[in-house]
Amino acid sequence: MIALYGLCSPITLSAQHYLIPTRFNQSPTPPAPAYCNREHWSALPTMLDPADRSPKGYAENQDQAEADVFFIHPTTYTEKPKTIYAWNHDLRDASLNDGVDNSATLFQASAFNLAGKVYVPRYRQAHYSVFLTSHPEDKQAALDTAYSDVSAAFQYFLDHYNQGRPFIIASHSQGTIHAARLLQDFVINKPLQSQLVAAYIPGMAVPQDSLPGLPPCLSDTATGCFVSWSTYEKGYIPPYYELGLARAICVNPISWNTSENYTPKTLHKGAALRPFHLPLPQICDAQVHGGILWVTKPKFRGSWLWTDKNYHMGDINLFYFDIRENAALRVRSYLQQH
Repeated sequence: MIALYGLCSPITLSAQHYLIPTRFNQSPTPPAPAYCNREHWSALPTMLDPADRSPKGYAENQDQAEADVFFIHPTTYTEKPKTIYAWNHDLRDASLNDGVDNSATLFQASAFNLAGKVYVPRYRQAHYSVFLTSHPEDKQAALDTAYSDVSAAFQYFLDHYNQGRPFIIASHSQGTIHAARLLQDFVINKPLQSQLVAAYIPGMAVPQDSLPGLPPCLSDTATGCFVSWSTYEKGYIPPYYELGLARAICVNPISWNTSENYTPKTLHKGAALRPFHLPLPQICDAQVHGGILWVTKPKFRGSWLWTDKNYHMGDINLFYFDIRENAALRVRSYLQQH
């Protein structure tokens, strides 16, 4: 495994990941989505999709929900491109779309279907190579293309779906890069900030000074704030720690504060891993250490964690039920205050 950096946070490269050998300007850009087209959404409250699902014994609440959730998925475009569109996801690629639907939308976005109506736009996500390239201008160009879609989707969401309701912005990994930019462009110090319940933006280091005007959430009921964390095996300090993680906000997704006190796994509400229908309660403890979240290696069948100390893939899944209940709690708290 090779450690990489993306917006002050590590990305890992494994055998199935691919490094694009050509420059961004040598690849055409795929057509932009039109968000009036349902096919350009991975999840909408008005259609059946993976964000509607819940593990056994739990139910979604989108029909009655009084809030919305705008979720920006992480990078799933990691393999060798199959078309001429190398640097950004071609939204006509059914296999890539299925990858978003059956990974990020199912295992991450669905965690919010108790709290609100879930919206997950498809977007021309940047290829994994943006976290590998030695050419920063290529990285920025691909991420700008992706963000142009995310911002267009959010504007469409505001114009056609939201109708002034309170909302949550949620994301992971590459999605958090775009979420931070979205918060800066649309929400912070703007009228829309009054509608923000909270932002759940894990998987990339969010430095303390990167979102001025939006404070971190310091309790489980705080609103108008954000939470973020990056998960590692307890005791491990990644070699790139000083590049950004040392300055990052880290909120414990079990206790929902920034205290460095240890939180035992008896308080862990549960993970949602494979198989999705099977809840896994009390398998994670958690402790904030500087800007990272330490977790004693959890034990579960089929674990991918045995040889890795970076738990990036599980930032949301490992705390699925903690997030599920907390998001609903914050919505109730917001509604009581307004």
